[in-house]
Amino acid sequence: MTTISVCMIVKNEEKHLARCLSSLQGIWDELIIVDTGSTDKTKSIAAEYTSHVYDYQWTHDFAHARNYTFSLATCDYIYTPDADEVLDSDNREKFLRLKQTLLPEIEIVQMIYVNRHPYQTTENFDKDYRPKLFKRLRTFQWIDPIHETVRLQPVVYDSDIEILHQPDSSHASRDLEIMRASIQKGCHLSARLHKMYARELFMAGTSQDFLEAETFFQNSFKDAARSNDEHMEALCVLARINRLKKNYLEFLSLCLNGTAAFPCAELCLEAGDYYVEMQDYENARDWYENARNTPAILDLRCQEEFPAKKLDSLKTI
Repeated sequence: MTTISVCMIVKNEEKHLARCLSSLQGIWDELIIVDTGSTDKTKSIAAEYTSHVYDYQWTHDFAHARNYTFSLATCDYIYTPDADEVLDSDNREKFLRLKQTLLPEIEIVQMIYVNRHPYQTTENFDKDYRPKLFKRLRTFQWIDPIHETVRLQPVVYDSDIEILHQPDSSHASRDLEIMRASIQKGCHLSARLHKMYARELFMAGTSQDFLEAETFFQNSFKDAARSNDEHMEALCVLARINRLKKNYLEFLSLCLNGTAAFPCAELCLEAGDYYVEMQDYENARDWYENARNTPAILDLRCQEEFPAKKLDSLKTI
């Protein structure tokens, strides 16, 4: 039977950790918990479940912390839950059956992430596949009977296991702070992180968060190495920033150029908000209607929920 190391990084998770670990009992053969500086009872709770509790000097880098937890694992596969995730009894049984039947050639198991909570910061979905179980040591194999080559793509299995994400607060301020710190260190944000930064601003950022992102998105908007998608993400952020700063000429230029090149609900909504500020409610209604009929690229609420609410508010004007 497959052996599993459950590897976690935690900080101040006394509210969630016991709930998470109780739902995983019987799944792990080895439980490794790395604490990044808790000041509550997290470590004492962890010690009730495992002797493998380690301290880690936080560097504002989740990937580095995850790599450290992986370096401590010794089992066949590594499972990576967060403390605010839960397996209910049905999905725990599915996981236990998977553990008994998992084929050794499978290198990654994806599980269904169930994300029904009011603290959405980067996700536009209720359910989505995520890689959660990883083979600890990969075996490279040659494939193809002629012109042979080494198989580079991992063997991925999409399971039917559902993980319930149950946070009780938003992580947006923490995430955006790490983004800013990474940029200040000179780190290049990948296309994936570029989109997540823009998305988190639109879904959970404050006006101040937008203003503090201005230099980064100005630079990425001018960066010829960035893709068209990244340029549009930057343009949406910059449009919001210029509206907040009441730089209306620059704002209108960005909106017109953006909607001409690649219309999106975010820019239509920004234009509608601008016309409300100008007390031009007829044009505002038109742009809110445009938002309802134009795909969103960052926050689905800009196409569905937000313009509907704004149009309702204009009915009394």
